[in-house]
Amino acid sequence: MKDNLLFLIACISGLRPLTVYGADVNYTFNIANSAVAPDGFRRIGVIVNGAFPGPLIQAQKTDTLHITVNNQLTNANMRRSTTIHWHGLFQSRTASEDGPAGVNQCPISPGHSYTYDIPLNGQAGTFWYHSHLSSQYVDGLRGALVIYDPQDPHRGLYDIDDANTVITLADWYHTAAPALQEVYIHGNGGGNHEPVPDAGLINGSGRYIGGPLVARSRVDVVAGKRYRLRVINISVYSGYEFSIEGHRLTIIEVDGINHVPFTVDRFEIYAGQRYSVILTANQPVRNYWIRAPMELQHASDNDNLDTEKVYAILHYAGAPAGDPSTKPGSPSGTLLEEHLLAPLENPGAPGGNRPADRTIDLNFQRDNDGQTEWTVNGIRYESPGVPTLLNVIANGFTTEADFKPSEHTFVLNKDQIIDLVIHGSANGHTHACSIPTPVEAINDGPTSLHGHAFDIIQGESGPVNYVNPPRRDVVGVKGSTVIIRFKTDNPGPWFLHCRTSPRDYEFTNR
Repeated sequence: MKDNLLFLIACISGLRPLTVYGADVNYTFNIANSAVAPDGFRRIGVIVNGAFPGPLIQAQKTDTLHITVNNQLTNANMRRSTTIHWHGLFQSRTASEDGPAGVNQCPISPGHSYTYDIPLNGQAGTFWYHSHLSSQYVDGLRGALVIYDPQDPHRGLYDIDDANTVITLADWYHTAAPALQEVYIHGNGGGNHEPVPDAGLINGSGRYIGGPLVARSRVDVVAGKRYRLRVINISVYSGYEFSIEGHRLTIIEVDGINHVPFTVDRFEIYAGQRYSVILTANQPVRNYWIRAPMELQHASDNDNLDTEKVYAILHYAGAPAGDPSTKPGSPSGTLLEEHLLAPLENPGAPGGNRPADRTIDLNFQRDNDGQTEWTVNGIRYESPGVPTLLNVIANGFTTEADFKPSEHTFVLNKDQIIDLVIHGSANGHTHACSIPTPVEAINDGPTSLHGHAFDIIQGESGPVNYVNPPRRDVVGVKGSTVIIRFKTDNPGPWFLHCRTSPRDYEFTNR
């Protein structure tokens, strides 16, 4: 059912940590089957410290994170093992801490604990975390992660950047992930599409049709101040069009990468993507709508879902409590065109306009032979019994022939220029290709390559660009072909997978 791929970048001796020393920042995650009701519908989830979303992780770029995960899962109707992926962190020389089960580690068994030790090595930006065991993060194991930079080159553009300015967008399901997955794979002779969520949430609050009037989340501002809003899509399936009534938004960061400031009224954000935007509180004191209508296919198949009414409140100090007095209306004004974004530092695709050292075409295919199966280049990924990293280090796997065909592993030499050619889906679904640290693709759902960021040299729109293309770790692929380029400068096994459908592949960077 999975279309996964592994990139193995060689030079495994380079996996020893290279640490830039700062503070040790400690967190404890107790993962349990707790009751939650973010949209008013009470259900049991896979929850961190009793809350959804999970706790916000905050650190400085020179710090080392130590996150102890205590697996207290007991519900027999859900997956009881777990792992956590720290989306966007490069894990330079710490591939063992990246999180994907079967690739970088064995799952954490019920009743057991594991501490992730992650030197940040100067990396800063807006990230997130989620379970990386099958579809488990559908049930709630997801949250935001922010790494601050005291020398942020954009620091002069904003006054406030704190926990209050982090905004998560999420989709939410009333049915547990294993049951959803069973229907998706085996229901209707394998002809079912991706499960449609029951509600959209902003900062963990939302509503479904016919449900209770759950209090909307609120972002507080003071007139005259400038705010860095960190908008994170922690969804399973859904994209959003984000805007704030009466306010323009200046984009300064995309998926952990600083970009040249670019002002818009609204922007699309796919699962796994992040944007930092500057909002200036320069409007009359009152309440304003934060709007995030959902973008997904087959929404009408779920009678609970209202894709338009995904709202929160921007509250000016001195304004009354409650909803804005205006109607939400529809987002309007300038919509971001991704190809107009340019990195602030070190712009330009690796290797310039010269041909890549290796070009890999990725063709996603959905088959319905009695059950739903996704393949990449005709291969259905099967998670190995022994994690890839262990096979590399302990068993000496260094060539593609060492791995089973079902592991779909590409072995890449260090310091090569790689082009991934991601072909749009013939069925019109949006794919997300991202590199939580290499690449994620959105072919019928976000695809993620861990371990790097990439340059979008050919996007959904705009010309081919080697000079200053957008740089990020998640890219949308709708109907056309998208080409992304990265350099294999981070040794280790790195997963490339689609986020909204269970399909993956692996790149092993040598």
